[in-house]
Amino acid sequence: MRADGKRVKNVDPMYTLAPYFMRRRSDAQNAITVTIPYENVHDYVLESRKKGVKLSHLTVMVAAVVRAVSQFPELNRFVVNSKIYAHNELKIAMVVLRPSDNTPSMSKMKFDLYDTVFDVNDRINAFIEENNKSTSNTKVDKLFRTLVGCGPLMRFALGTLRGLDHVGLLPKAITDLSPFHGSLVFTNLASIRTNHIYHHVYDFGTMGMVIAMGNNIDTPKKKKGEIVLEKQIPLGIVMDERLCDGHRYAQAFAEIEKYLKNPTLLETPPESVKVDYEFEGLSERFKSEKTKKKEAKKAEKKEKSAKKEESSVC
Repeated sequence: MRADGKRVKNVDPMYTLAPYFMRRRSDAQNAITVTIPYENVHDYVLESRKKGVKLSHLTVMVAAVVRAVSQFPELNRFVVNSKIYAHNELKIAMVVLRPSDNTPSMSKMKFDLYDTVFDVNDRINAFIEENNKSTSNTKVDKLFRTLVGCGPLMRFALGTLRGLDHVGLLPKAITDLSPFHGSLVFTNLASIRTNHIYHHVYDFGTMGMVIAMGNNIDTPKKKKGEIVLEKQIPLGIVMDERLCDGHRYAQAFAEIEKYLKNPTLLETPPESVKVDYEFEGLSERFKSEKTKKKEAKKAEKKEKSAKKEESSVC
């Protein structure tokens, strides 16, 4: 078993064979544009802010994607070495531009399948705050600098990483850091006033889908016999077609649209989630009793240590 997932075997024979016909992710990439009515999301964001909850359009979009993954586990699969795996965590990679020097930083956020829009908002705010620090030097940045520092041996170092990943022996410490190992990439091009694109999927790593949100577009719609322009949010989505059939992808994208047309549905956790395997990394609710006890002991030990420090200061 890989450090970042487990083999999925109960798939249709066609999709068991597909990764052998299409060996690379770039061989199997399909693209689609999904458009979301802007007013629904915008009005919800404004109403939330009136209530004292500072949400962003990005937060609502990501929350809808997280909710879709909770109902369609196929979106959290990946293919390596012609085998289909299920991720044992839900991680979304994103690029953040540091305002201090305008340099990009790409890293991942971890989500829980039972997250509400408010949970997603807290995670995104913490992620952006950490990456926006002028002194920010993330572990990902350090990893990239280490690879660049290999000089003439950089090709060999990357080749070694690819080889280890190919056979499932890449250490967890690296898959945890690598921005190329995760569930999907979400890029907010609207933040830099750019139109949506169809961003390629990466052959290296495990990202099976890339979603690019671009500038709002005016789309002609027929209402009451008249043609009107409706402002919409375009999502350019590129996906690995080896993970599931087109029908499942269509259902998943319809699920995303459903929540974005009525974002209040994201305020409560899903009644249930669907998964290939109940990994602890996917949700706190999947934790074993052994893990819960271990974490309780750690918390108790930390609390006692804090009390000791307080008493020594007094």
